[in-house]
Amino acid sequence: MASALVNVPPKAKKGAVIEIRTLMSHIMEPGYRRTAEGNLVPRDIITSFTCRFNGEEIFRADLFPAIAANPFLSFFTVATESGKFEFEWIGDNGFVANASAAITVEA
Repeated sequence: MASALVNVPPKAKKGAVIEIRTLMSHIMEPGYRRTAEGNLVPRDIITSFTCRFNGEEIFRADLFPAIAANPFLSFFTVATESGKFEFEWIGDNGFVANASAAITVEA
């Protein structure tokens, strides 16, 4: 079972640039390897990551077979108001994982 770790500062000053970091525990099989019998190991990767803040998309990444296992993503945004970050990972074989984190923005 996949699990997500997200790191969002709990508080920030209005206008401050903040870093958001995510780590998804996932094997990420690229679909290029073969078993000892010569059969292809089926592809099983995370294909997209989306971050929304108060329902509005602020960051998106499309992932491909060259991405390593347990993909780590880091990005920056400006703290404008208090609210909730929602994270979503979508992948092969019906994989979907979600996480969220709140931030309080102070004047």
